[in-house]
Amino acid sequence: MLTVYGRKPVLEVLNDHTLDCHALHLSDSNRTGGIVTEIQQKAEQRHIPIRVHARAELARISRNGKQDQGVALDVLCPGFQQLDDFLASTPLRPGRILALDGITNPQNLGMILRSATAGGIDGILLPRKGSAALGPLVIKASAGTVYRAPILLCDELPQALRRCRELGAIICTLDADATDSLFEQRNKGLWVYVLGNETNGVGQEARALSDKRLAIPMHNGVESLNVAVTASLIAFSTYLDR
Repeated sequence: MLTVYGRKPVLEVLNDHTLDCHALHLSDSNRTGGIVTEIQQKAEQRHIPIRVHARAELARISRNGKQDQGVALDVLCPGFQQLDDFLASTPLRPGRILALDGITNPQNLGMILRSATAGGIDGILLPRKGSAALGPLVIKASAGTVYRAPILLCDELPQALRRCRELGAIICTLDADATDSLFEQRNKGLWVYVLGNETNGVGQEARALSDKRLAIPMHNGVESLNVAVTASLIAFSTYLDR
């Protein structure tokens, strides 16, 4: 479940009848009329429970009291799961995971979620620590795809990568000096592609766990690509034989 906050983001979700909502939360400090009344009416029409809270309590629910505008909505996200639940499949099924190592820019995170979901990535490994929050900016950049994205939640990335590796997954990092091309990989098994921070790249701990380095061929003196573009290339250009 993802708690969405802010009046416009909440109204957009309520207008999308393909999304299931658990509860609408309103602050008792909201003035009646305008968009708040419209939000309440939409929730009533969809038979979504409405709960009124003191302002401080709503801030605890939204986790962003400065920007929630007195409104929050719990949205059911069937693609969300814990990494351990994903890895519990026996035997470990072939697939592709994007592991996000310190993606702090909301626009980049949103675009990564959109491309990965569209490209059939099996899981997007998102650490709770060191990642951009799944707030309005991420939702907007993902064009709403975040609600359907196959997000695998973990606490810290290095520990999660070790867990994947222990179960036989192949950990990959992108490196301009690598001899193998991203576009020539057609291997079976579970592959985890680590995408690093926008400024500092993949962290040392994650890099030390890498089993394979892959390069994206570059021309005309270009040295690197935006991390969201790299995610798109992985999602649409690297397919495993299954």
